[in-house]
Amino acid sequence: MSRSPRRPPARTRQPVIKERRRAPRVSLAGVFGRIIAVLALLWAGGFILFSLTLPHPAPIATRSDAVVVLTGGGGRLARGLAVLEAGSARRMLVSGVGRQTTRKQLAAAAGLDLPRLKTTDLGYEAVDTRSNAEETARWVKRYGFHSLRLVTSTGHMRRARLELARVLPADVIVIPDAVPIEPKAPSIATEYSKYLLRRAALALGAV
Repeated sequence: MSRSPRRPPARTRQPVIKERRRAPRVSLAGVFGRIIAVLALLWAGGFILFSLTLPHPAPIATRSDAVVVLTGGGGRLARGLAVLEAGSARRMLVSGVGRQTTRKQLAAAAGLDLPRLKTTDLGYEAVDTRSNAEETARWVKRYGFHSLRLVTSTGHMRRARLELARVLPADVIVIPDAVPIEPKAPSIATEYSKYLLRRAALALGAV
C-alpha cells in the first residue's frame, strides 16, 4: 500500500505591521515664522484699506466754533487762517509751537501780517500727538467750544482724532480737515503703523 506524499506544513503568515509615519515636528522658529507671516498679511491688508480711505479737506464754508492746527507740516497754518478769514470759525489754536516762538516770529516765518493772528492762540505744551490732544482739550474747555475743525495731514488725521476722542467730551463735534501730505511728512506706512500701535495701547488700558 503506497503512502500519499506528505504535505509540507503550512507556513504561518506573520501579520504585517505598518509603521505609522510621524508628523514632521514644527520647530519654534517655524511657528514664529508663520505667526509673523500672518501678521504681515493682516498689516498689508489694513494698510491698503487705510491708504484708500484717507480723509480729505473739509469745505472751507463748513462752520465750527474753533479751528485747531497741529504743527509739523507746511500748509496747515495757512489752512487754519483761511478758515478764520472765511468766517467759518471764531478762534484758532496752533498746538505744538516751540517754547521760544512768539506770535510775531510765527507771523514772520509764515510771511503773515501780525494782525492776522489776533484771534490765534499759541500752544507751547504739546510735544507729540497725545499732548496735542490734551492741550486742545484744555483750550476747548477754557472757551466752552462745542465744535472744532481739526487741521493736520491726511496720514496723521486718524491718529490725531483717536487721541482727541480720548480726552474731549463726547458732545464736542470734531470736523476733520486734512491737508495733503507734505514732502517732508512721515510716510503713510509710518503713520499707519503708529496708528495701529496707539490703538493697541489704548485697548490694553494705556493712557
